[in-house]
Amino acid sequence: MELIQQIIERAKSNKQRIVLPEAEEERTLTAADRVLADDIADIILIGNPEKVNALAEEKGLKNIGKATLIDPLNCEKSEEYAALLAELRKKKGMTIEQARELVKNPLYLGCMIIKTGDADGQISGALSTTGETLRPALQIIKTAPGITCVSGAMLLITKKPEYGENGVLVVGDVAVTPMPDANQLSQIAVCTAQTAKSVAGFEDPRVAMLSFSTKGSATHEVVDKVIEATRLAKEMDPTLKIDGELQADAALVPSVGKKKAPGSEIAGNANVLVYPNLEVGNISYKLVQRLGDAIAIGPILQGIARPVNDLSRGCSVDDIYYLVAITACQAMDAK
Repeated sequence: MELIQQIIERAKSNKQRIVLPEAEEERTLTAADRVLADDIADIILIGNPEKVNALAEEKGLKNIGKATLIDPLNCEKSEEYAALLAELRKKKGMTIEQARELVKNPLYLGCMIIKTGDADGQISGALSTTGETLRPALQIIKTAPGITCVSGAMLLITKKPEYGENGVLVVGDVAVTPMPDANQLSQIAVCTAQTAKSVAGFEDPRVAMLSFSTKGSATHEVVDKVIEATRLAKEMDPTLKIDGELQADAALVPSVGKKKAPGSEIAGNANVLVYPNLEVGNISYKLVQRLGDAIAIGPILQGIARPVNDLSRGCSVDDIYYLVAITACQAMDAK
């Protein structure tokens, strides 16, 4: 996969510090060993040192010694982290005692390490739910400036080089916000374009705001939402190349784009697709993946001030390895 190799090379060019808070999990530790062997990122492992080292020895992992290993129950900065967490959450009534307990949780501890500038991103989910991954990130790291809506982008690598960026498309939201309003949808558009730059390496993201209507061919309140979101996205980022509302064929096929949306610089040339809601996005990418034999990489969480990404609990070692590289690319852009 050429794109994946490009992402790995980009990560190697400016190594970031990535936290893996599920270090006692076999796939995670194996992936960490590969990342360290290939010099893709500096790895911070959170887990019981005896268990982590015993697992590494059992699996014959030779590079784990290059990682920084932190025991969540015996971290030298625990009190510093607890004091900061209590301060961050004092309006929610958090006490220092509660904060001390929370920083023993590897997912919270990892986010505190990022918050204090000692790491650049985090990946979890091999053992944890999406909610467990997102909760500390939103409480501690919070969303990026101007963003209130977290979303998930997907890289679609198709066998159709005539579409997107030589067959590659970046699409969102496919993972987080079920029914975004116009303001949230505009944020998803801006964030997905940024992911196209930082992760997929697109020099020129061209965003199509998808709908069942193209330029007034149908009228409905959901079409109005897409039109308003397009306007708001342009206000958020005046440099963004974006147009909508566009049907999928008008967004991707030059001849259809010219016919349905004459004069649009996006119609027929889009490489970033923004879905009107999560239901459409999730169904669409899975259909393309299964029926079109495309490779789907993600979801890549976006909108958080520093990258925190979520794995499926059914993930493979490869999934974790690739997501470390992706998170590293996001981290470079977030600085």
